Amino acid sequence: MAWFLGLGITGVVLLALSLVFDGVLDGLLDGALDGALDGALDGALDGVLDGLSLPVVAGFLAMTGFAGTIAMGAAGAGPVAATAVGAVSGAGTGWLTYRFSRVLTRDRTALAPTGDDLVGTSGHVVTAIPADGYGEVLVRLAGQPVKLAARSAVAVVRGAEVRVEAAPSATSVVVRPVDH
Repeated sequence: MAWFLGLGITGVVLLALSLVFDGVLDGLLDGALDGALDGALDGALDGVLDGLSLPVVAGFLAMTGFAGTIAMGAAGAGPVAATAVGAVSGAGTGWLTYRFSRVLTRDRTALAPTGDDLVGTSGHVVTAIPADGYGEVLVRLAGQPVKLAARSAVAVVRGAEVRVEAAPSATSVVVRPVDH
């Protein structure tokens, strides 16, 4: 039972290390088996080891150890039966960890707004815009108020409503006053 408990604790420690170092340890053994199995299995394992990450190994070890400990302690199973129970439980946990990590890595957020998203939006002048210089406008981009430097072909007074015609840079826009 001590072996199983040690295996479970080792798995938890590996999982904690993988969380703390966030992928640094994933590359630790990269390439360690390169060439070792060439010809032996003739590509039978190609693609299988691609999803083998440290959290997957840690989940497998922890569940194998703890399930084996429970099987021996609570159910009174022998070492062989406890090993079988632990291996099946560990394989299931490793597979679930792999699937969950794949879902998380494929999770994509919405695209970040760009200057093109500003074109056509309306806003208000917060600092008057002279005909030959810059002022400031407050517009909404993706629902958030954004204050930008603004130019206009004509002078625009503070508080006037404007519409964005172009976004020459990430922090400036070209506007025109809106006629009511």
